[in-house]
Amino acid sequence: MGKKYDFKYIIIGSGPAGLAAALTLSKSKKRIAIVESRFLGGSNINTRDIPYQIALKYSHLYHQVLAAPEFRNNDPSVSFPNAVAHQLKAIIAASDLNKSLIKKSGIVTLEGTAHFIDNHTIAIGNKQFTSAEFILATGSSLKHSEISGTEHVNYLTPETALKVRRTPKAVLIVGGGSTGCEIASYFAELGTKVLIMETAERILPREDKEVGETISNYLTKELGVMVLPNCKVVALEQDSSSKHVIFHNGRSEKMVRVDCVVLATGSQPLLDYGLENAGIKYKNTGILIDKSFRTSAKNIYAIGDCIGGDSSTERAEYEGTLLATNLLNKAKNIPNYNGFARIVNTYQQVAVVGLNEDDLLKRDRRYKKITIPIKDSIAGIADDNTYGFIKLLADKSNHLIGATIIAPNSSQMISELSLAVRHNVSLLEIASTPHVANSYSNLIKLAAKQLIDKKK
Repeated sequence: MGKKYDFKYIIIGSGPAGLAAALTLSKSKKRIAIVESRFLGGSNINTRDIPYQIALKYSHLYHQVLAAPEFRNNDPSVSFPNAVAHQLKAIIAASDLNKSLIKKSGIVTLEGTAHFIDNHTIAIGNKQFTSAEFILATGSSLKHSEISGTEHVNYLTPETALKVRRTPKAVLIVGGGSTGCEIASYFAELGTKVLIMETAERILPREDKEVGETISNYLTKELGVMVLPNCKVVALEQDSSSKHVIFHNGRSEKMVRVDCVVLATGSQPLLDYGLENAGIKYKNTGILIDKSFRTSAKNIYAIGDCIGGDSSTERAEYEGTLLATNLLNKAKNIPNYNGFARIVNTYQQVAVVGLNEDDLLKRDRRYKKITIPIKDSIAGIADDNTYGFIKLLADKSNHLIGATIIAPNSSQMISELSLAVRHNVSLLEIASTPHVANSYSNLIKLAAKQLIDKKK
């Protein structure tokens, strides 16, 4: 007779990965628990996706109204308390929805921070719980940087930056990745003087060169943001009136004063909960797993941001559902990450799917490409939009292998190209698909047609 445990499965973390796994496993009718140390729903609901969606929609709309010639005689006021209250209302509603789903599924919720005693036992406060199997979905936290003085300076993080109740006069954002660019856009659209520093030679260094250049031009020319590449922030100080940011630019050390600093320095996996006690191997980059998400402890699995790699809600949900389905069916399906898009939610949205040129050059892989500027389209002319482009990459057999879109609605347009990349759709099929005339998406059809006959 096997040992009796409190639960068949305990999932640590209630974000998109953990919640997807828990809800899928609930079909097994086994006893399941989900552990959450902070907010039910994780960063997706509470600190990232939903708050950012609401805040950026608000700032984009405000800036559009101010910039439109038809409204230049008006001066709409900004109500930060109302904007923050809107975020909170949406967070509560989404959290309540998750609580309802968890309750209906019969899943037990355990509140508090879990710590492994051994590979079958965790402690939460002064209580212990046992489980036959565990799923780790603990997510990530702000990456610890090499910046000195942070313990003595009041700075903002991606969690808190969009919840301030008044606009600072001048804000410096450390980090020019996707989150840094979104925060820069938010504050600049609301009238704050914004500086953004990035250690690489351009912002959005993960993407192709023209992506960083385009968004840099947009932020600079349209929003007045000062973009400072090749700058490494080394220390923070503050006095009664301002924050002092000390940074290196080349061999010289410089200092700038602002009244607000946001650290958008990236994220790192959360790993400090007794993994060694359970025999789980890990590195600073994440928990080590095999192709089926199993850790070095045979009864423990890990998914989502805690295993490292590209971070996204879509990927986390996919991994949670795939792992749980495998466990239910005793299957060994391995993840397929083709078709997952990366999004930057500036007004001129960036959406990237598949391989980019940097990836292809590193792999010494032959390809052909086409780039069509937004300004050369009817939609761009109608919107007076001089920024952005659609870029398609294809292999020798005329199948799409990568795409980049910069346009106001690229997060919606990219789904078609995600489908094409994931299912090996040909350029001919894309070109022969009807698209709405005079829309940004019609450029996809035009680009596919031009790329078909283009030489490598």
